[in-house]
Amino acid sequence: MKSTRIIIFAKAPKPGLAKTRLIPALGAEGAAELAQQMLLHTVNEALAANVGVVELCVTPSIDAAAWNENQLPAGVEISDQGEGDLGARMARAAARALNKGEAVLLVGTDCVEMSADLLREARLVLHDHDAVIHCTADGGYALLGLGQFSPFLFSNMPWSTDAVASTTIARFGQLGWSVHVGQMLHDVDEPRDLKYMNEKWRLHAVA
Repeated sequence: MKSTRIIIFAKAPKPGLAKTRLIPALGAEGAAELAQQMLLHTVNEALAANVGVVELCVTPSIDAAAWNENQLPAGVEISDQGEGDLGARMARAAARALNKGEAVLLVGTDCVEMSADLLREARLVLHDHDAVIHCTADGGYALLGLGQFSPFLFSNMPWSTDAVASTTIARFGQLGWSVHVGQMLHDVDEPRDLKYMNEKWRLHAVA
């Protein structure tokens, strides 16, 4: 089985920059604190999966002041997301890994159910499928695993809508790729999503 690279897309967890849609419920500081918790959770689960290189693909650049107070776990490669919309940034990162002969698992830091077991299972699925996707309840996806590259999966996509996952799955069909659709997951982006978080998450709601 080819080596698998986990690429985590992350925004610096700074007040006013990260989790801005949660500010009405948690305040700017509380939203940033939750973003930091979820970032570290995702990175630690990716490292625990032990399937290959873990790469944190960040915005802004890791040299920016927004990252100054963040201590990231050892053993993580850092890259810049660069310019363009989300599709352009994801396409560049995926192509970079796949062109080196690696399979790739693309994830964000918004999913409360992201785990080492789930990542290991996704890697195994890619042994006999071209792709694996874990959709989220809001119509997006929390994980996209690929064994080969096509820019068609990332260009002219309806990002930030409830049609992202369905459009991606339809495009797999148009490409003639075999795809495994995994269990439904949940992102925490809006105040109504906070119900998916259990007691291990330290939440400080605005009174």
